[in-house]
Amino acid sequence: MSELLDTTIHDTFPKALVHNAQRWPGDIAMREKEFGIWNAFTWSDYLNRVKDLALGMLSLDVQRGDVVAILGKNRPESLWGEVAAHAVGAMSLGIYHDSMNAEVAYLLTYTGAAVVLAEDEEQVDKLLEISEQVPTIRHIVYFDPRGMRKHKDPRLISAEDLKAAAQKIAAANPSRFDEEVAKGKGDDVAILCTTSGTTSNPKLAMLQAGPFLRHSTAYLRADPKAAGDDYVSVLPLPWIMEQIYAVAQPLICRNIVNFVEEPETMMADMREIGPNFVLLAPRMWEGIAADVRARMMDSTRFKQWMFNLGMKLGMAALDRGKRSRLADWILFDALKDRIGFSFLKSAATGGAALGPDTFRFFLAMGVPLRQIYGQTELAGAYTVHREGDIDFDSVGIPFDDANLRIDNPDANGVGEIVATTDGMFTGYFRNPEASTADIVDGNWLKTGDAGYIKPANGHLVVIDRIKDLATTSHGVRFSPQFIENKLKFSPFIAEAVILGDTKPYLSALICIRFSIVAKWAEAKGISFTNYTNLSAQATVYDLLQAEVEKVNATLPEPQRIRKFLLLYKELDADDGELTRTRKVRRGVINEKYGDIIDSMYADRPMVPVDAVITFQDGTTTRVKTELKVVTLLPPPAQQLAAE
Repeated sequence: MSELLDTTIHDTFPKALVHNAQRWPGDIAMREKEFGIWNAFTWSDYLNRVKDLALGMLSLDVQRGDVVAILGKNRPESLWGEVAAHAVGAMSLGIYHDSMNAEVAYLLTYTGAAVVLAEDEEQVDKLLEISEQVPTIRHIVYFDPRGMRKHKDPRLISAEDLKAAAQKIAAANPSRFDEEVAKGKGDDVAILCTTSGTTSNPKLAMLQAGPFLRHSTAYLRADPKAAGDDYVSVLPLPWIMEQIYAVAQPLICRNIVNFVEEPETMMADMREIGPNFVLLAPRMWEGIAADVRARMMDSTRFKQWMFNLGMKLGMAALDRGKRSRLADWILFDALKDRIGFSFLKSAATGGAALGPDTFRFFLAMGVPLRQIYGQTELAGAYTVHREGDIDFDSVGIPFDDANLRIDNPDANGVGEIVATTDGMFTGYFRNPEASTADIVDGNWLKTGDAGYIKPANGHLVVIDRIKDLATTSHGVRFSPQFIENKLKFSPFIAEAVILGDTKPYLSALICIRFSIVAKWAEAKGISFTNYTNLSAQATVYDLLQAEVEKVNATLPEPQRIRKFLLLYKELDADDGELTRTRKVRRGVINEKYGDIIDSMYADRPMVPVDAVITFQDGTTTRVKTELKVVTLLPPPAQQLAAE
């Protein structure tokens, strides 16, 4: 590991940037792919862009303690804007680029943000549409001028015009930027980070610059990175872990952040970079694994045989704690190269649980995948697997700046996970009541997650959200998330929701993985028109039934899925069914699909649906269909006895 930044001296993001630009001005700090070409930015470039934006914000009368919102995809400009806001003493608020108008309006109104940095025409249109709901917005700065000539709103200002205003301030006082940076202190609140909001509107955790940098340094001690190592940024910048990986850690260890051209080109762009580190959400790891297995469906019998042999050898070697050279030679080396994972030193997954089957798949391939676990309020992850100490059931051990314990454990040691870190938040923005609700013993956070610590190795095992742990009406306890992750290892299943709390047995709502099931259907000569039509096909039901039965074979008899149906649409964050980090909002599911769930447990073979689907652009379509309920197993013995 290379020399790390001294965060006791350089205790804010802008101070760290100035230090790096002075010592390594010509080293590459980041790259962005645009129009098929990778453009590099040095530390000197990084500083100059931040300086222009910071002084430009002063020209817009941004004051210390104000909120500057950032709305757009992962782009260098978003990162520059965040650090620039910190440089003038403002707090940065990242907003997910695909947020619906109502979500954006809520966050901007709640925080009173006066200035918004918007990526392009799409985001500007969104802001202008909600402008009457958000009267506090004084200025909207846009970076991409394409399509902007049609707008005459006086609040709009281009990044180029902002730069011109900044240069006037710099000409009048060349040291103004340095003076503003020097005013910053490590205990200043720098980041307002949205929580996952699985039950309601997200809260905003207030994170201080100094503690955040110290905690990010502790992460680097647990999972080292070096100057010049490549990281590809694909997860949304507003998410707490991307704040660590794309913003804080590069300032500390000077690894290079690479921004892909578009989400659709992510895998191709990643292969071109050949990253040393990646952080992907569980759904992305599941998607990659599903895509690999789907491609094998289209290959020759010989290639399928070689794939199965390689996987068998790789899994067997993994179980022995070794690697199979033959499996690497016939399968894994080429597979990693095709995905872009040949140079990985470490890979991480977080934000939700990753099923052990998917975890084992990548480890057998030779991908150094590690689980991480944490909360926004504790500055993100604070546990991780160490090299050579991987436990498929766990999320690793704590960083050296973190402490955790299990409160109110039962006879098996399972209780609530309670933790603290150096990066702990100072509370929720404008919500003092909620700020203290989950804090105990001064600075310990009640996570709301159930788990236990393995006595043999000290690893933390996370079972599920306490509120989501379920019990059937016959007293069978189960973790919906555990079973859902097993189902999502199938290449044909995108999402699953396990039902059964207070019910006599377990059932499942399943969403097909449309891209792969569509490819399978085309290969079988099955015609279909759209997602709803495809998911209703009898042959698709047969395909998915086989996948559910495979999972049932691995579960204890009382926890097996008795019934399932295929939903007529994908679960979507825009519909409130998932959070922006793809966690299931179970309360919303139970309410929205309550009639369907009741029909399943009323033993109806078909469930009529008449629903309206709203798309991201606001357009709607009506869906009228019938959903087939598949019964896999008879009712459990307890129910039969009761009857």
